[in-house]
Amino acid sequence: MTEHKNKKLDRFESGGDLGAIEDGETREQRIASLPPAERALAQESARFADLFQYFSHQQMDLPHEVAAEIFRVSMLPMADRTVAMHRLNKILMEHLDDAGQGSGVRQ
Repeated sequence: MTEHKNKKLDRFESGGDLGAIEDGETREQRIASLPPAERALAQESARFADLFQYFSHQQMDLPHEVAAEIFRVSMLPMADRTVAMHRLNKILMEHLDDAGQGSGVRQ
């Protein structure tokens, strides 16, 4: 049973079909191939991942409201998740602008 479970988790490792995509062009191609509703969520999720990585590299804490909300978002229906992720991304960008560090993040 453990071996079977690990194979499922391997999909999320680098190189797996659900793993992180380091190459931006490959990531954009994969997102573009999704159906519209999934594409919108994937775009917002990718943007969040970029912002989260930037915060991490800058050793900045996520704003409390974002940290508290991100876990709840995964329980929402897809359309609501997309709207929620967009709102969280906006909060993160505003936080960066307020901190004077908004110029280093791809939008």
